[in-house]
Amino acid sequence: MAVTIKDVAKLAEVSISTVSRVINNSKPVSPEARRRVLHAIETLGYEPNEIARSLVTKKSNLIGVIVDDIGSAYVSQIVRGIEEIGRMYKYDIVLSSSYGDAETELKFLKLLKTKQVEGIILVSELVNQEVIDYMKNTKMEFMYINRYYNVPELPTVSLDHDNATKIMMDYLIGLGHKKILYLTQEEDSDKNIEVEKVRAYEAAMSSIGEEPTLVRISNHRMDGGYKIGREIVRLKEEKGITAVFCSQDELAIGLMNYLYDNGINIPEDISVAGYGDINVASIYRPTLTTIKEPYYDMGAIAIRKMLKKLIGEPIDDEIIVLPVRLIERESCKKT
Repeated sequence: MAVTIKDVAKLAEVSISTVSRVINNSKPVSPEARRRVLHAIETLGYEPNEIARSLVTKKSNLIGVIVDDIGSAYVSQIVRGIEEIGRMYKYDIVLSSSYGDAETELKFLKLLKTKQVEGIILVSELVNQEVIDYMKNTKMEFMYINRYYNVPELPTVSLDHDNATKIMMDYLIGLGHKKILYLTQEEDSDKNIEVEKVRAYEAAMSSIGEEPTLVRISNHRMDGGYKIGREIVRLKEEKGITAVFCSQDELAIGLMNYLYDNGINIPEDISVAGYGDINVASIYRPTLTTIKEPYYDMGAIAIRKMLKKLIGEPIDDEIIVLPVRLIERESCKKT
C-alpha cells in the first residue's frame, strides 16, 4: 500500500499541514519539526504527488518543448542545449514533435498548457499566425526559435544572417572566386531570413563588379540539393561558375552527392560552401566549409532566459542575437 502524507505526519508527530510546508517549502517550520518530517519521509520512502504539489506551489518545474522533428540534425542540438541547462536549474522538459504541421503546433501549445508546464519553447520551421497570436495573448513564458523566419513579435534567439553571409562571401572572394552562385530558398514571406542573406550576397557580388547568379528552390532538404544539381552544372558550364554558396548545409550535401555521381570533383572542379554546420558537415567527404550556427547555444540561451524570468532574475532584451563564425574545411579551394 502506498505511503501517504498522513503516514508521514503520524510518524513525525506533526500535522499534515506541517508536512506540506516542509515538502513545498512554503512557510516557516521549526528546525526540529523539519528534521522529524524529513526523517519520516526517508524512513517511509514517501514520494510526494508532483501534480498535487504543483497545484499548491504553482510550480511544476516542467518546460514544454515543441520541435519540428527531433530527428533533424540541428533540432537535436537545440534540444540538448535546452535539456542540459534545464537540469542545472532542476527543470525537466516535456517534448513533442509537430512534424511541420501548423495545426499540430497549436494543438500541442494548448495541450502543454493543461499539463501545468511553466513555459514553452517552440522550435519551428513555419510562420504560423495562429500560434503567434495565441502566444502573444497568453500569460505563459514563451520562447520562439525558427531557423528560416524572423518573427519579431515573439521573444527569440536569432543570428546576424546579414553579417554571416558577408563573412562567407568575403572568404570565397578572398580565395579568388568571382563567379559565385547562391542557392537559396524561394521567398514566401517578408519574414524569411533569406531576404537578408540574398541582400548581403548581392551586395558582395556588386562590390567586385559581378552579376549575382541566384537559383531558388522550394525544397531545403538534401534531396532538393541533389535534384537541382543538373541546373547548377548547366550554369557552371554556361557562366563559368567556380563556387556555389548554399543557404543550408542540407542543400550543399545534396548538391555534392549529385556532383560526385556525375564525375565532378569538389573542390578541384567547383567549390561548395554551406550554412549551418549540421553534424554531418564534418563527416561527409570532402568535409564542408560552412557558417556555424550555434544550435546548442540557441537552445541553452532560450531556456536560461526563460528560467531567469520564472525565478525573477533580471534579463536582457527580448531578442538575443548570437555570433556566428566561418568553419573552413575541404570543400573550397583557391582558384
